[in-house]
Amino acid sequence: MLVKKTLPILASLFLLHTSFGSFASAQLARLNVGYSAISADQLPAWVAKDAGIFAKYGLDVQLIFFTGGSTAILALVSGDVPITQVSGPGLVSSGLGGSDAVFVAGGSRFGSATDSIARFALKKVGLSVGKDVTLIQVGSGPERLGALQTGRVTAAVINPPSSFIAEKRGMAVIADVAQMGLVFQHTGAATTKKFIREHNDIVRRYVRAHVEAVHRMWTDKEATIRALGKYMGSGLEREILEKSWENVMHETLYPKKQYPSLEGLKTVIEDLAERDPRAKTVKPEQFVDMSFIRELDQSGFTDGLYKKK
Repeated sequence: MLVKKTLPILASLFLLHTSFGSFASAQLARLNVGYSAISADQLPAWVAKDAGIFAKYGLDVQLIFFTGGSTAILALVSGDVPITQVSGPGLVSSGLGGSDAVFVAGGSRFGSATDSIARFALKKVGLSVGKDVTLIQVGSGPERLGALQTGRVTAAVINPPSSFIAEKRGMAVIADVAQMGLVFQHTGAATTKKFIREHNDIVRRYVRAHVEAVHRMWTDKEATIRALGKYMGSGLEREILEKSWENVMHETLYPKKQYPSLEGLKTVIEDLAERDPRAKTVKPEQFVDMSFIRELDQSGFTDGLYKKK
């Protein structure tokens, strides 16, 4: 949160790699995929698209931007996009309303799912939403930065690289969630149980591409920075892009195994339960399908990526 300074196994592996290789020669399956923020939290899909990883696994992915997690979830549930990158609060809230949306890959473990993170951070600094602070919806990270600069808001939750731009322009960090010990399911890859039943192989390929994209982020700084600069779309300085890469590339944000975080979803559920009684009766396990990540882990695929020279 930022505020102006003026304010206080060999055989199985062989079979897997053989099947992966066959994707490239097959006709690509067209797939619309949503993402819900202009920030480094969205890098797995950006890198997978730009580095040709989706195509490697037989997917012709069209990335579609939705302003905010609630819009992205609505598009997912309605079938406009069969897979989207979204944060925990939006997905759990949709589940409370009857949707069958689930995380199939973990993505980042904490970040700026704006409303929930703002409430958590404000509580940590002794402020109460509704009593001391009024929360208003502004838009994406760059739009929140603009609102802060023009004085429309006093403080805002902003992710890298927008947060680094804010600091460079004279604003100060008053609460850093990454340093508060919060375990939170932020941005991950989500789909619906219905789509999994009907298109299991598509989901399997998508998750493989997602995991390999995270590996690329860990091992190819330049490719990651190129993707970040392209999708941020604001002519960012190299210094800001490098700082953003350094800020997100650690296990708490981008774990290599990419399991959705049950503990992080518990945090989300507990927060929602303060405002929605339906959240008191649900379990984190209801909002995940670990089978695809577990398959890649147990087969040795994920570990194998990081053993390559």
